[in-house]
Parts: sequence; C-alpha cells; structure tokens
Amino acid sequence: MRPVSPDQIAAYRKAEYVVFAMPEIVLRIGEPNPDLDELLEADGAITAAYLTAANPRGEPASVADNDIAGTALHESLLADGFICYGGEGRDPEGRWTPEPSLLVLGISRARAEAIGREFEQNAIVFVHKGRAPELVMLTT
Repeated sequence: MRPVSPDQIAAYRKAEYVVFAMPEIVLRIGEPNPDLDELLEADGAITAAYLTAANPRGEPASVADNDIAGTALHESLLADGFICYGGEGRDPEGRWTPEPSLLVLGISRARAEAIGREFEQNAIVFVHKGRAPELVMLTT
C-alpha cells in the first residue's frame, strides 16, 4: 500500500463528516460536538466511529463499486448488532464527491480500525462521548 500523502491527510482533517440524523450533525476533527454527544447518550453509547467503504486506499472508485462496498460494510455492521446512521464525508471546498459513510454507535476503537483496514481505508474517525472526533490513520 502506498503511503498517504500530506495533502490527503490534510483533506481528511478538514473534511465534514455528516450524519443524517434529525437535524443533520456535522462532525469536524478536533471540534467537540454536543449534538453528537446527545445522540450517543440517547442510544446508550459512549463511543462511535465514522466509517466508509468508499474509494479504497484513497483512490477514486466507480459509484457502482462504492455502492457494493458500502452495502457490504452496512450489512456486516447490522449483522453484528451495531446501530448505524447513514452519512457522507464532504469536502467543504467541493473539490471531491461526497463519500457515503456510516456513524457506528458503540463500536470499540480496535474493532473500528480493523473494519477500516478490512475495507482498505486510509483512516477512520473515532469518537468518545465528551471528546472531539479524532482522525485515526490506518496506514503509515
């Protein structure tokens, strides 16, 4: 796997990680989010991860391939009993297409990292209630 470029890391850090809840919740790396904390509390969770199966290794994939991978991710998480909220990762400058994603409640960091690696992702976002979302790089 090729190393993640500094530009890609910067893009991950400034991305908006949107959760399709009512109302929409926008997560940003390093910024605490009381709306997310409220969602976690309402569902009895203290942790969550923002995961995608889109664009493995940070390389653009077709809509069809991203849909197939996203469905596999979602079905796997549901089969394991996780509560998931749909969402999409967005570039605030609009230079790249939003990536379909999921906020997975109650997942451990280790499990979220393993799933991210399974779906060949460069990074995931991990959240612990009361703390700011954290970018977790999965590659070196």
